[in-house]
Amino acid sequence: MARPFLFKLEKILEYRRQLEDQAKLALSLTRQQVAEQKLRVDALHKDLEACLVELSAIKQMTQPELWLWSGWRKRLELDKTQAQAKLVELQKLAETRRLELVTKAKDRKLLEKLRAKQAEKHVQEEQRKEQKEFDETGTLRHGRTPY
Repeated sequence: MARPFLFKLEKILEYRRQLEDQAKLALSLTRQQVAEQKLRVDALHKDLEACLVELSAIKQMTQPELWLWSGWRKRLELDKTQAQAKLVELQKLAETRRLELVTKAKDRKLLEKLRAKQAEKHVQEEQRKEQKEFDETGTLRHGRTPY
């Protein structure tokens, strides 16, 4: 009877799968943050354009109104700049996490290939043993004299 194949590094393979799953989760969360930040940048850009359109539409403006409009515009520009900086930071983080995921996937695949090779070698060894038993049985039966 052929004995079943046991991969000695199965626990390590399972651990590497878990690491890869965690890296996938981290990457998807970061990509979601990037998408949300892009929406924020776009919204701030639209608000800034609306501010400039309103500012140019008003023909006469008092000094306090001009001061309020310029403060609003400066704040929108500052918010947009900060949002763009955060977007760039998140994109770099997403790229870093993507590279980590690639590394973890390679580690897992390497172990899976090793496991496949060892399983194939195990099957060949079991077939060789079985054939050897058949050969021995055939030799013993052939050598007997009939009753």
